[in-house]
Amino acid sequence: MTSGRPTGPVIALFLHGFGSNEHDLTGLAPVLPDGVEWASLRAPFDAGNGGAAWFPITTPGLPDAAPVEAATAQIWAWVDSQLAPETRVVPVGFSQGGLMASQLLRTRPDRVAGTAVLSGFVLQHPQPADAELEDLRPQVFWGRGDADRVISPAAVQRTAAWLPAHSTLTSRVYPGLAHGISAEEAGDLAAFLRTALDTEVPA
Repeated sequence: MTSGRPTGPVIALFLHGFGSNEHDLTGLAPVLPDGVEWASLRAPFDAGNGGAAWFPITTPGLPDAAPVEAATAQIWAWVDSQLAPETRVVPVGFSQGGLMASQLLRTRPDRVAGTAVLSGFVLQHPQPADAELEDLRPQVFWGRGDADRVISPAAVQRTAAWLPAHSTLTSRVYPGLAHGISAEEAGDLAAFLRTALDTEVPA
């Protein structure tokens, strides 16, 4: 796992998609509010050609829970070893990384200051903090393209049902966008982060 500048009261964690690597999402750094630094993590599974994955693909959109939960534990191990206990994280994940962003929220919401799921989805298996999230309703951004053919319709439907019941959701669907991040989505993400983190980052 490779980091950017892992210091500060709030740090964004960039979590890349399947077959990509820790350099992929660093171009989103300019959308972060002033005072929010970042770390970009590499997934644990080798996907070949310099790429990595957070978990193996079995049935698209319906991954086995065990490797997802193991990867979640690995991210938290990195956080606990590299960041101060009072530092809160802002997971920003794309595709598989979007699922991992939701996993951090669903396991230790007290450590999460805001969550962004970009072209991602949620795990079908219950997670430790799900009941707590029904009361907390933390800030979550979920953006996706209506032309995305990578994320299965079942995974989209599951996520569309789960997120409003467990978060204060900002949801955006981008006409014509396939499996990617558009400039419009990056702008919406920037606006979401400014609002969600307004009380987290000192002026």
